[in-house]
Amino acid sequence: MTKPVRLGMLTPSSNTTLEPVTYRMMAGLPEVSAHFGRFKVTEIALTDSALGQFDDSEILRAAELLAHAKVDCIAWNGTSAAWLGFDRDERLVERITAATGIKACTTVLSYRDLFRRAGHQRIGLVTPYIDDVQAQIISNWAAAGFDVTAERHLKIQDNFAFAEVTEATTERLVRDVAAREVDCVAIVCTNVNGAAVAAKLESELGLPILDSVAVTLWASLRTAGIDPARVQGWGQVFASGGV
Repeated sequence: MTKPVRLGMLTPSSNTTLEPVTYRMMAGLPEVSAHFGRFKVTEIALTDSALGQFDDSEILRAAELLAHAKVDCIAWNGTSAAWLGFDRDERLVERITAATGIKACTTVLSYRDLFRRAGHQRIGLVTPYIDDVQAQIISNWAAAGFDVTAERHLKIQDNFAFAEVTEATTERLVRDVAAREVDCVAIVCTNVNGAAVAAKLESELGLPILDSVAVTLWASLRTAGIDPARVQGWGQVFASGGV
């Protein structure tokens, strides 16, 4: 009998997209299951109250509870480090592993890994976020060597509402940024269902489309020792070694 592999994922409390989408992507991995822990996140903004939602103590408390399920890795399935800085997730990964003894990964560090692996420097950025959050992401990524040469955002602040962005809207935004000179398009938000349209748009546009939920599953599988290439039909990100 194949040994079960359990993926642990930390999620924003108001997220309704990443859990069902993750399970759909894992349909061809019968020995792999995903288990989720939540902490309070209801809005995305640069106010003190919104930024305080991502205090490490709350995330670590959720991680420690998730560790009770004896998961093989713990992923922060959220994009806060895109505007807070890569160093926030670097520190978070260290603290999760120190507190639980379990290997950890995050969505935003995995974007950086994928960009570097493929040599992507000109990024098309699609998000549902408000203006100043989008600007902060662009600034942080530029400092890390990734130039956002085209971007679109929806100016939404309510985290729950991100899940109500339609696939047609996401497709339109991706096509808009893909029309510029970009190496890939990143759909950054784990409560927008970009995974549903990624493979279709890659075929149409000839570019990698990197959805946050898919990127996190890619990283989680690698961290747990499972070949991501076993995930079929959900885009280039799952190709052996990544895009």
